[in-house]
Amino acid sequence: MCGITGVYAFNMVGRVSMVNVANATAALANRGPDFQDIYNDNTVALGHRRLSIIDPSPEGHQPMWDLGRRYCIIFNGEIYNYKALRKQLLDQGVKFQSETDTEVLLNLYIREGKACLQKLNGFFAFAIYDYEDKSLFIARDRLGIKPLYFMIDDDRLLFASEMKSIIQYGINKEIDYTALYTYLQLNYIPAPATIFKSVKKLLPGHYLHLTPQEFLNEPYYEIPHDKANYTKLDYEQQKQKLAELMEASVKKRLVADVPLGSFLSGGVDSSVIATLAKKHKDDLHTFSIGFKDEKFFDETEYAQAVAKKIGSEHTVFSLTNSDLYKHVGDILDYIDEPFADSSAIAVYILSQETRKHATVALSGDGADELFAGYNKHAAFLKIINGGGAASAVKALQPLWYLLPKSRNNPLTNKFRQLHRFSKGMSMSSKERYWSWAGYASEQAATNLLSQASKENLDREQYSKFKSGILKDIPAKEAINDLLLTDAKLVLPDDMLTKVDRMSMANALEVRVPFLDHEVVEFAFQLPTDSKINSEIRKRIVQDTFKDILPDELYNRPKKGFEVPLLKWFRNEMQHTIKNDLLADAFIEEQGIFDVKEIRKLKKKLFSSNPGDVHARIWGLIVFQHWWKKYGA
Repeated sequence: MCGITGVYAFNMVGRVSMVNVANATAALANRGPDFQDIYNDNTVALGHRRLSIIDPSPEGHQPMWDLGRRYCIIFNGEIYNYKALRKQLLDQGVKFQSETDTEVLLNLYIREGKACLQKLNGFFAFAIYDYEDKSLFIARDRLGIKPLYFMIDDDRLLFASEMKSIIQYGINKEIDYTALYTYLQLNYIPAPATIFKSVKKLLPGHYLHLTPQEFLNEPYYEIPHDKANYTKLDYEQQKQKLAELMEASVKKRLVADVPLGSFLSGGVDSSVIATLAKKHKDDLHTFSIGFKDEKFFDETEYAQAVAKKIGSEHTVFSLTNSDLYKHVGDILDYIDEPFADSSAIAVYILSQETRKHATVALSGDGADELFAGYNKHAAFLKIINGGGAASAVKALQPLWYLLPKSRNNPLTNKFRQLHRFSKGMSMSSKERYWSWAGYASEQAATNLLSQASKENLDREQYSKFKSGILKDIPAKEAINDLLLTDAKLVLPDDMLTKVDRMSMANALEVRVPFLDHEVVEFAFQLPTDSKINSEIRKRIVQDTFKDILPDELYNRPKKGFEVPLLKWFRNEMQHTIKNDLLADAFIEEQGIFDVKEIRKLKKKLFSSNPGDVHARIWGLIVFQHWWKKYGA
C-alpha cells in the first residue's frame, strides 16, 4: 500500500511541471511513511511513497526498474496471487531481484502488456513507463478499491493517488458545477467527475495508455451481470460455493510481512471475515470501536462474543461523543475533495487506533452492496412484490408528510422512513434509486445554489452524467439491477473512498475479502431469493456462516453507525455554523450558495423537526472547509 504520482510531459511547458513532483510526492506522506523516491527524465517524472507490507527490504523500494532498465513501475496496492504468477514467470526464465509483488507485476506487464490485468487478483493503481518507446500505462483495479486521479491538457498528463497531490502541480481549479450539484444531493462525487473540471477519476476496471502519438482511456473489466448466466446450483450448493470462495479470499489476504489484524464491528460481515481469518492465523488480533454515549449503535457485545468464540486477541476502543468530535478537525483537514459520509469519523478513529497494533487490517466492506443488506433493498423488494401494506403506506403519504421526522428517536425515524418510502413509490425505478441514494432532491440542491452557480450549471451535462450512473436500472427493476448500480456507484465512490482515505490518513492498509472479483462475479450469478426475501437480508451470507457464528448475530437488524452530528451542530459546532462556515457574510462573499436558503437550513437544524437536515449541513460544512483550504 502506497502513494503514487507522476507527470508525462508533451512539450517544454509540460516539463516545467516536473519541478513539482517532489512536493506532489510529499503530499502523499500519510499513504507511505516508510520510504520515498523519485525518477525524473525529460519525458516523465514518477514519485512514490512506500508503506512496506511485502518484502520491506530496500530491494522493494520504488520507483522500481526491471533488470534491463527499460521499464519502470510505481505501484499502490497488493497482488494476492503474486506467488503463483512469480512461479510462472520463473518457469519462463525471468530473474527477480526482490520478493515483492511489485516486481512480479512489472515483469508480467513486460511479457503480456495490458492482458496482464486479467491475471491479477488484488487491488491496485499503478503506472509503468517504457523508457524505450516513451509510453506510459496506468491502471486501476476492477472494483475501484484503490483511487487514481488524473488530468490531461495540451502540455502534460498528471496523475496521483489523491487530489492533494495533483493540486501541487498547479492546476486550473475551476469548479465543476455538475459535480457540485451531484454532491449536494449525494454527499459525495461519483467517478469520473471530481470537484474540479480539469481533473478526473480513472473509473474502476479501466486503464490509460499514453504514447507520443495517442491517448487511450479504456475499460478492461465489467462486472458480469447477464441474467441468462444465473447459477444452476441449488441453494445448498450455492452456500457451499460461497463458503469456498470466501475462505480462499480471506486466506489470500493474510499474506503480509508486517502485523495483520481484522476489524470486528459485531455485524455479520466483519464477523465472517474474522472467523475465517482465525482458521488460518492463530495469533489474529481483532479490533472494535464502541460508543459509550450511543448505546443503540454500540455493537461491541456482539463483537466480543465473536472474539470469544474464535479465540482472537480482541481490543475494544470505547469512545465518547467528545472523543469523536475532537477528530473532526483532523478529518476535515485531510479531505482534499468534498466527501461528507459522516461515518468516516468512526473509520478514521478505528484506523488510527488499529494502526498502533497492526499495519494491515481485514474488513467486511462490500457485502451489503453485493448481497442486499441495506434498508433500501428491502424497500425496493416491497415495491417490486407489491401488496396491501405497501399500498397503504403510499395512501398515507399526507400523514407522513405532516408528522415530525428525525433520526433522533425510533418513532420519528420511522416516520422519516415511511415518508421516504411513500414518496419513492410514486417515482420511476431510476428516480426512486436516485432519491434513496441521497439526502436532498434535485430541487433542494438547485435551491441551495446562488444565481451565478445556477447559470454555471450545465443541465444537459448533468442529465447525461446521471443517466450514465443509472443506466443499469430498467423500467421494471430487479434487485440485482440495484446491486449492480450500488457496486458501480455507492461502493467505489462512497464506501471504498471512505475506507481508503481514513485508513491511509493513518498509514493502515485495509483489505476487503468480499470484493475478491471471483466472489463478486459469483454474487451476480445468484437470484434475488438467495440474497433477500421479506424476512431476511443477505440471506446466503447469514445462512452460509450461521453455524460458525454466535447465534445472536443471526438475522439481527442492521444498525450501522450514526455520528451524533445533530448534537454537535446544536452545541459544540454552533459557533462555526452561525459565525464562520455558514455565516451570512461568508456565503454572500463566496457567491456559490444562496444565503436565504442556507438560512432556512440553519433554522430547520435548530427546530423540533430537523429531518435529515444534519446530513445536508454536514455536506455544506465539509465543502466550505475544503473550499477555504483548496478551492478559494
